[in-house]
Amino acid sequence: MWKIKVGSGHSRFCDGVSRRHAMRLGATGLFTSLTLPRLLELQAKAASPAGAKAKSCIFLFLEGGPPHQDMWDPKPDAPEEIRGPFRPINTNVPGTTITDRLPLCAQIADKYTILRSHSHRDNGHSTGYHYVMTGRRANFADGDNPIPNNDYFPSVGSIVARELGPRSTVPSYINLPHPMAGGGPGFYGAEYAPFVIESDPTQPDFEVKDLQPIAGLSENRIARRRNLLARIDELERSVQGRAKTMSTYYQKAQNLITSPDAKKAFDIHAESEATRDRYGRTQLGQCALLARRLIEGGCRFVGVDAPGWDVHFNCFPSLQTDLIPYADRAFSALVTDLEERGLLDETLVVMMGEMGRTPRVNAKAGRDHWSMAQTVIFAGGGTKPGQVIGATDEQAAAPTTEPVSVNDILRTIHTLLGINPDRQYYGPLGRPVPLVDGGKLIRELV
Repeated sequence: MWKIKVGSGHSRFCDGVSRRHAMRLGATGLFTSLTLPRLLELQAKAASPAGAKAKSCIFLFLEGGPPHQDMWDPKPDAPEEIRGPFRPINTNVPGTTITDRLPLCAQIADKYTILRSHSHRDNGHSTGYHYVMTGRRANFADGDNPIPNNDYFPSVGSIVARELGPRSTVPSYINLPHPMAGGGPGFYGAEYAPFVIESDPTQPDFEVKDLQPIAGLSENRIARRRNLLARIDELERSVQGRAKTMSTYYQKAQNLITSPDAKKAFDIHAESEATRDRYGRTQLGQCALLARRLIEGGCRFVGVDAPGWDVHFNCFPSLQTDLIPYADRAFSALVTDLEERGLLDETLVVMMGEMGRTPRVNAKAGRDHWSMAQTVIFAGGGTKPGQVIGATDEQAAAPTTEPVSVNDILRTIHTLLGINPDRQYYGPLGRPVPLVDGGKLIRELV
C-alpha cells in the first residue's frame, strides 16, 4: 500500500503553487499556450543533460551504516583495532583491493566503481536517512522516527518519479520490503508517494496482496465501483487534504489491480530456482532480484531498505557470516544479471548507507557511528566502471582527497537519469525549491 503523511492547504494547489501565482503565470497561455506546467516542462528539457543513458535506478540502502573499512576500503597496515580481522584481496581490476568478505564482488570489480571519499556531518540514523534521501538536513532530532520522516522535502525516488514519469502500469516509485524512512514525497503529495511492498520475498507464500481483487467481486461489480469512483473524483477534483489524497491512492490501486504487466513484474516465483539461488535466499538478495523484475516491468526507481548494519557490539561474527556475504551475493548477482539482460547501461545501481563506522573498534568489539567517511558503490546507468574514486587516510577516518557530499551524489544521480538538478518547484510557502540543493557533479564517475 502507499503510506504517506501529506499536508493540505486550501489556498494552494497540490503542487504548492498559489492560485494567484498560477493564474498570473498561466494567463500567458491565453495567447501563447505557455501555461505554468508547460513552462516548467520546457525549462527542464532545455536544461536537462543530453544523451543520458539511465532510464531507471535501483537504490540499495544498507540501513544502519555499513563499515567501509571492513568492506571496500581496507587498511591492512593499520593496527588491528583499526583494520579489524578481515584481510584485503585483489579484484579483477589491477591495483584495486577490497576485503576478503566480498569475494564475489572482487570478481566483477570491472563492472562497478568504488567511491571512498563520501563524507558528511550527520551522525544520526533517522536524520542521516533523511539527509541522504532528500539532500536537506533534518529539522527534527535523531530518534524521531515517523515514516516517512520527510514531510516537506521530496525524496530522490519521488523526484525521479515526477520528472521521468511512468513507463508502464507498474508504479514509477517502489519501496521494499518496507517503507524507506526518508523516502516520502514531501510537498509533492500522494501522487508521487512510493508504492510499498510490506512483505518478505524470501517467504514461500510471498505475494503483493494489493494486486489481488477482493474475493467474490464479479467483473460487473468491479466496473460499477470504478464508475462510482470516477463520479466521486469529479466531485472532489477541487478538494484538497485527505479526500484528495485517498482519491489518488484509490486510483493507483485500481490501476494495479487491473494491470497484467504489474502482476507479472511482482511475480518473483516466475524466476528459476537457479536465479533465486544466485541472488541468495536472503531478504536483501530476493529484494534485489525483485527490483530487477520491477525495472524490467517499467519502474523508474526501486528503493530497497536493508536494515541490520548498526553494529555497535561484537560486530565481526555477524558481519562475517550474515551482513557482508549477503550484500556481496546480492550486489554481484544484480549487476551481472542486469548486464546479461542488456539492462545495465540503462539502469543505475547505487549501494550505500546513511554513514560509515568508526575507525577504531570500541571496547565492546563493535564500531560506532561515523559519517565523516563512507564508501558508496555505483554501477551501470552511464557510469564509468572499474574505478576507485577518492581515498581516505591510514585509519579510514576522513577523506584525503576532495570530500564527496550528499548533494554531490544526488546531483550526479539526477544528471545520469537526464534530470535537471537545478529545476525548481514552489513549496507550500510559495518559495522556489530546487531538486538538489547545491552540490557538484562527480566528474570522474560520469
